[in-house]
Amino acid sequence: MKYKDWLQQWLMFSKPLLKVRTFERYAKFIDNQIIPKLGGFELSALSAPVLQRFATEISEKYAANTVKCIVLLIKRSLKSAQQMNVVRRQYGDGIRFKAVSAREIRCLSLGDQRKLEDYIFARNEHKLFGILLSLYSGLRIGELLALKWEDIDFTNDILSVTKSCHDTYSDGKYVKYIDSPKTPSSKRKIPLPKQLVPYLKALKKSNVSGFLIEGKGGKAISVRSYENTFKVVMQRLDLPYTGFHCLRHTFATRALECGMDVKTLSEILGHKNAAITLNCYTHSMPEHKSAMMNKLGKMLQLKP
Repeated sequence: MKYKDWLQQWLMFSKPLLKVRTFERYAKFIDNQIIPKLGGFELSALSAPVLQRFATEISEKYAANTVKCIVLLIKRSLKSAQQMNVVRRQYGDGIRFKAVSAREIRCLSLGDQRKLEDYIFARNEHKLFGILLSLYSGLRIGELLALKWEDIDFTNDILSVTKSCHDTYSDGKYVKYIDSPKTPSSKRKIPLPKQLVPYLKALKKSNVSGFLIEGKGGKAISVRSYENTFKVVMQRLDLPYTGFHCLRHTFATRALECGMDVKTLSEILGHKNAAITLNCYTHSMPEHKSAMMNKLGKMLQLKP
């Protein structure tokens, strides 16, 4: 059997187990990167040298995360072929590639955050409130744009994250697709700062679409469109633009600076465990760590 034929079969077998966005991403990698180079090989001809040459070649063309995903697809598809007796032996497990470097955590300085907040309050646009909400809740952009008013418990001031959204290309344009959250731990309840609640209540009165964040006339907002809105705002303020996710990083950093414990922050962010939160954020706070160490050092009784 040709590898391209098996890949298509394997992808269909896997589809019920994958989120829509993940399936679309896998299909794109298979069609654009894997099949053109390896699809014509018989499964039995995918030797260790053939696979390693391919991995080395794509490592020179694509980002490390892209290479990691492509190699993972190859490994999983070949392992499945072996488990289902389509091929007797496979060499995917032996593929080596450069490890993905940890991403630098970028967040807004306190001064830049204040500048952004002042702009949002001055403009008083419904759509821009999502930026402020993300700054004070740590929401991912997909979680933010999937929020509906029934996800807000105004009695207890609790925001429930039960879904997310992403863009899918349909009829020549990007449209919003509602899906389950990124991971099971992403389903969570976030206590809202009491200072935000009056703004939310005011927004609800003029809402048309049912989504918390909407465009003019209740128009639905795609992830791509909202990311671009944020980019334009940052450009107008002459602030460094590093993507909407920097708001989540900013929230986490400010929370730790305020003394929030890592376990609580981990639950609010929807991380699987506190170790993930520690790995992501504690190295980005040298000033805070120094202050805490100096506070501890006050216990030292100096002798003359």
